[in-house]
Amino acid sequence: MYRRIVLKKFGGPEQLELREEPVLPEPSVGQLRVKVSAAGVGFTDTIVRQGQYVGVKDKPPFTPGYDWYGVVDAVGDGVEGFAIGDTVADMPVIGSYTEYLCVAADRVVKTPPGLDPAEAVAMILSYTTAYQMLHREVSLTPGQSCLIHAAGGAVGTAVLELGRMMGLTLYGTGSPSKKAVIEGFGAHHIDYTRGDVQAQLMAATDGQGVDLVLDTLGAHSWTESYRCLKKGGTLLGFGAMHLTTGQASTASVIMGFAKLLALWKCLPDGRHTGFYNIQSRREKHPEEFKADVAELLGWLAQGKLKPVVSARCTMADIGALHRRLDSGDVVGKAALLMG
Repeated sequence: MYRRIVLKKFGGPEQLELREEPVLPEPSVGQLRVKVSAAGVGFTDTIVRQGQYVGVKDKPPFTPGYDWYGVVDAVGDGVEGFAIGDTVADMPVIGSYTEYLCVAADRVVKTPPGLDPAEAVAMILSYTTAYQMLHREVSLTPGQSCLIHAAGGAVGTAVLELGRMMGLTLYGTGSPSKKAVIEGFGAHHIDYTRGDVQAQLMAATDGQGVDLVLDTLGAHSWTESYRCLKKGGTLLGFGAMHLTTGQASTASVIMGFAKLLALWKCLPDGRHTGFYNIQSRREKHPEEFKADVAELLGWLAQGKLKPVVSARCTMADIGALHRRLDSGDVVGKAALLMG
């Protein structure tokens, strides 16, 4: 017998239900069965829960959960290179809120043993997103500057920690409640609740702007972010949060993508724009994804990284944690711990 969380239908946190299953899943040929230690819980999961995540075609009921970290519990026929007791991780987009799951062996990443499960799962979606934007999508040198929106969140704090390691000058938007954590990474806090992000950023940079803006908010914010760039700077969108929170319309987001991916690229101002999506990039470059996750997990094992994990919950508390995420109450990463 094992337990898993089921999304009964798209909607609010009340649609998440804890169920007991009578029989453990059995790995088929080429699969591993994993005893999950921790699943990441983040804003993306709330979008999946609402039925607004473009990358999920499944209809409820299903088990949500974007990423997980766990221990190999059984090895299917035809699998080589894995043994019972190995620690592994993956990012299936859905399916992680469970005590046991079966997964294709060629999808998982081996991890160092002995990691804190909540910190380890932070490396999968959140830190890999941050790492690939900073290292794969652009090339920055120490002393260059970066503005990250939603800097107090899971990806935001990952960008701040990795950016600090790179020697970048960092600026992060966040509410007053997130100021301490943002400044704790040596970054300049920009209070978006004042409504003048561009003015605050320009004042902080003596009117120069920044070399890179990472913006998960959406169309209106992308326009403001573009104006925050130095000549030769880059704007990377990596989400459209305002669409899912009702702060933006579908039409405005479509226009925003037109600017980001086409119109701004035609301007002769030396600035660059693009959009990053971790899943589509993984499918195009699967070995880079595995290498990047392994690198980050190695740094975690060596003590080079210390992710902000402010929420650890049990399966019985998943609804309450989703309500906290909906209200923007979680700083850094949240994790669902099994057992």
